[in-house]
Amino acid sequence: MKRKTFDSFNFMVFLFLFAGSIACKKEETKAVDLLVSPLTIDFEAAGGEEEIHIVCNSQWTINNTSDWCTESVNTSYGDGSFILTAEANEDNESRFATIQVIAAEITREVEITQKGLDDTIPEITYDIPPDNTNMRSISCIELAKEMQIGWNIGNSLDAIGGETAWGNPMISQRLIDSVKAAGFNAIRIPVAWSKFSDEYAFTIETSWMNRVEEVVNYVLGRGLYAIINIHWDEGWIQPTYAQEDYINNRLEVMWKQIATHFRDYNDYLLFAGTNEVMVNGDYGTPTEEYYTVQNGYNQTFVTTVRSTGGRNVYRHLVVQGFNTNIDHAVNFAEMPTDVVSDRLMMEVHYYDPYNFTINENSDITQWGMYATDPLHTETWANEEYADAQFQKMKTGFIDQGIAVILGEYGVLSRLDLGEEGNTEYAWFRKYYIEYITQSMIEHDLIPFYWDNGYTGNHGMGIFDRSTGAMVYPDIVNAIVSSTK
Repeated sequence: MKRKTFDSFNFMVFLFLFAGSIACKKEETKAVDLLVSPLTIDFEAAGGEEEIHIVCNSQWTINNTSDWCTESVNTSYGDGSFILTAEANEDNESRFATIQVIAAEITREVEITQKGLDDTIPEITYDIPPDNTNMRSISCIELAKEMQIGWNIGNSLDAIGGETAWGNPMISQRLIDSVKAAGFNAIRIPVAWSKFSDEYAFTIETSWMNRVEEVVNYVLGRGLYAIINIHWDEGWIQPTYAQEDYINNRLEVMWKQIATHFRDYNDYLLFAGTNEVMVNGDYGTPTEEYYTVQNGYNQTFVTTVRSTGGRNVYRHLVVQGFNTNIDHAVNFAEMPTDVVSDRLMMEVHYYDPYNFTINENSDITQWGMYATDPLHTETWANEEYADAQFQKMKTGFIDQGIAVILGEYGVLSRLDLGEEGNTEYAWFRKYYIEYITQSMIEHDLIPFYWDNGYTGNHGMGIFDRSTGAMVYPDIVNAIVSSTK
């Protein structure tokens, strides 16, 4: 009888099955890898998000027992990531949590820390103890509503060379009385200090400080709100790393003097840190350097004023968006930390569209929905655009408890076009101011009309600075009637 042999086909099948079995055993015993980054996270009191990265060759799961921190993904397989979101911490104390990332027998822990409200308050040594006498328990939103409508004494105390250097007479009580009688109840007083301060020590002359105080008293004495600032002042406040230390020191020295001098005034007096801070000649979107440094100047201002103690600890303060531009404020502004709550306001300005409002060489003479001449009408920044811009400030600041001062806006006169009475340009000028003022108020912004004192051609003055008489009563009425 012939012996049965193990043919080659069966042998190959055997080898294939044997190799597969070995491979499966190797797969079953392959070690699980799990890498997690970062393993420590620090959140501010306001909360925020952080992305956690996972490197893994197996399924992984999140174990999170925290009630204030949530993950975007609970489980997955292989390499990936998830977003960890922390809610705002409304307690004074810091809080801590640990979440676990688990794959097979491996566990990685992510340690999470979030600051409390007390951790966000800067440590300040006060020159004198805090004093809330005559400083009402009123939020910035409530105070702003009381201000309602404002007016600027432009090109006077902010004039380089002195109060009358730019053609305006000395500010008088008569002028302030006329502005109040017209219906305004807040006055912004731009001030340039450098001509009257030491070039190196930045010590402000007593005579100039007293003159500013005299004008402040004209305003406060009539029951109006007053805002004083450090205005353009030849543009020394440049937001660059190269100038940062020098300017922070200069701001601190100057605001220490100003705040100390006015420390005993009640909360009808507000301080505004700067004005239209930008790099000279660069009107584009600010770089990270520019807006970061400018945000730091706002912090220096707030910290310095608070450090003087007394009523200044509770005074309402106004900080500025980059170049007081609405989009830059919304996109880049960071509110300073403060020792008190609800006492900070944001300031922006509005001169859109430029060719209609303040470009002296422009032939744009019509604006908005009633324009009839396409050749003389700007193609952007109409009513809808303005409403949207003011809504940005309402959503980004006012609805978050931060009042908004619209520190400057207006339209220059065009007497060279025959603007008298009810001419075409006069009508559109009045309509613009009426609409823009009303829209600001409807969006809870506080408008301050820019009056440069000049009532002739290409001027923005609406009052005679010598007599207080209204030169453009239609414009004045268009502004003040918006609050009714």
